[in-house]
Order: sequence, then structure tokens, then C-alpha cells
Amino acid sequence: MKGNDEFGCLDNPITSEGKPPNPRTPSFGQQSPTTDGVLKPCKKSLVRHPSLVKSKALDIAIGNGYEVENCGAEFTPIIRSGAWADIGFRTRMEDVYLRIDDFTHDYGLKKCADVPNAFYGVFDGHGGKHAADFACYHLPRFIVEDQNFPEEVERIVASAFLQTDTAFAEACALDSALASGATALTALVLGRMLVVANVGDCRAVLCRRGKAIEMSRDHKPNCNRERKRIEALGGSVYDGYLNGQLNVARALGDWHIEGMKDANGGPLSAEPELMTADLTEEDEFLIIGCDGLWDVFRSQNAVDFARRRLQEHNDPAMCSKDLVDEALKRKSEDNLTVVVVCFQSNPPPNLVAPRARVRRSFSAEGLRELQSLLDGLGN
Repeated sequence: MKGNDEFGCLDNPITSEGKPPNPRTPSFGQQSPTTDGVLKPCKKSLVRHPSLVKSKALDIAIGNGYEVENCGAEFTPIIRSGAWADIGFRTRMEDVYLRIDDFTHDYGLKKCADVPNAFYGVFDGHGGKHAADFACYHLPRFIVEDQNFPEEVERIVASAFLQTDTAFAEACALDSALASGATALTALVLGRMLVVANVGDCRAVLCRRGKAIEMSRDHKPNCNRERKRIEALGGSVYDGYLNGQLNVARALGDWHIEGMKDANGGPLSAEPELMTADLTEEDEFLIIGCDGLWDVFRSQNAVDFARRRLQEHNDPAMCSKDLVDEALKRKSEDNLTVVVVCFQSNPPPNLVAPRARVRRSFSAEGLRELQSLLDGLGN
């Protein structure tokens, strides 16, 4: 499936099951445009679910130093992107992606119009595609509808994930056929700032002068940090699965699965982990992919592969397709979705490794022989 300008895998707004991906009810708090086309927050806004108020949204991202070093203050990224998706060896497609190179313009906002701004997302559904479709449609709207956007970016992005999860719970309460779940990863670019938010096992990798910098962490139940959180909230990890059912520790949706989420909390969290970076002239591109890609690619391997392809054709859409095709050759067994975002107009440059200085030394015996030779020449 070729990437297009905005909603990948959502060209047809009706899912294969025949259900609308974005059910609208009065409780959803839809956007309300003013006379000048600027969106304003709806009067009935959705708030963070009470089961998830026990920790701050940014504790992990900021408290553990997940910020890439700031340098190159004069750099302004030139944003280009492309995407590709393939059903792979599965019987149905449950991945959805979002690709918006001009975020505020496309959503009717005048803020940030004078700086680069873009928004990207991949949503990997499980148990159906409804949660992925719902998140792809609603999550960016919760961001732009916040009155404090873009001043409090990290807080707003984290809140948007939680509001999306709550809204989907309300949708499922009205129509049980929507019951499903999805992992989600988004990347927001505002000026030089890159903000990546992740729930689940999708991954974003930044290429900085050929080096892979992981901008997200896979949320697997058997990770020590996730396991401790799960067990503290009454869950368990069995053979790498949360409560023996899910192979991710964080996800949107899944309200229908007993013991995962409820009004009093639960082991399955929708709270995103955020990582931020100030882009520099050394930042070449970002790869965003669902777990089907990372099942067969290591982060540095994907960066090396993509870098070679961009040096050949400098086309992020073709590069996305190249990654998907290579993953299929490597026998990935999942749906495949890749978004490649370039921050430069030129292809990645060839890297020349500095020549190592060779240090030569003489043994004591060799020095004596050399001295004897010189003494002989002097005579």
C-alpha cells in the first residue's frame, strides 16, 4: 500500500468489518470550528481516566534523562516523509498510520505556522482494527484542541493518549462490536523539537550521522520495569504475556478483557512514555515502524539499510517500501507499516572514518642494532 499525504490505511473510512472507525456520540467532544476556521476545545472535554492518575505522565521521559543532547541551535529541519504498509502473511490488516507534514495547517490552527511542524503515528491493532482506527482519528485532535498547545507539548501529548483511551472505552460501552486494542507511537515535530510518545512495542529510531538512537522503548511484560508495575497493580506475567493474554504491557483499548483495565486501575496502562530531542544538522531521518519491522531488524541495522537506500534515491516513500519489502524477505510474520521522516533536503552524506594513528616502537635490541649501524657509518 503506497503512502499518501495524510491518513495511511484510512483511505476507505469503513473497516473490513463494516463498522465505522470513528463512532460519534455527544460524549466524544468533537471539534468545533470558529468562524475563522480555528478549532476551539469542545465544551464537554474528555479527561484523564481515574485509573491512571497515580503517576505523572512525564516521570519516565524526563526523570530518567531521556533527552538527546542539545546542539546546533540554528538548525531548521526541512521535513519530507513517506510511508508504506503491507498486510504481510496475516489474513487481515490491523495496522494504521498517520502522516501529516504540515500539522497545524491541516488541522486549521494558525499557531506554529512559521516553523516546521509535523505529526506522524503508527497504530498496531490487535483483536480487530477498531481501536487503531479510532486512535488514528481522535488522538491528534485531542492535541490540537488543547488550549495550551503548543506551549505544554509533553503534557498535552501524554494527555491526548489517555483521553483517546477513555473515549474509546465510552465508544465500546455503546457498541461492544468495537472491542479491540492497539499499540501506538506518535512523533511530533515543532521547530527543532522532536517529541516521541509510545504505548506498546512500536518503535521510533533516529539516525544521527549514521548512528541509531532509539527514541522509544518496547513495553514488553517481561521487562523488569514493566513487570514490577504490572505486579504492583494486581497483574501477572506468564510466559512473557500480561495475565497470560497480551504480549505488550501498555496499549490503548482492551477494556473488554477481564483484569486488564477498570475504573479502579489495572495492569494494562495507556500512559505513554515520552522521549524528546532537539534536532541538529547531524540528524538525518527518523524511522517509525510497528513491531512487524522490528521483529526482523535491529535498530542500527534498519538505520544502515535505510541510509543506503536514501543515498541511492533520496525518496522517503521508496525507502519505506524498501524496508517493508526487506522485512518480508526476512520472513516477518506480522503486518508491516513503516514511516520514514527526513530532516534534510539532501541525501545522507558518505561518512569517512578517521584514519587511526599508527604508533610504532622499537625494541631495546633493535635500538642497539640501529645505534651500532649508525656508529659504523660514522666511522
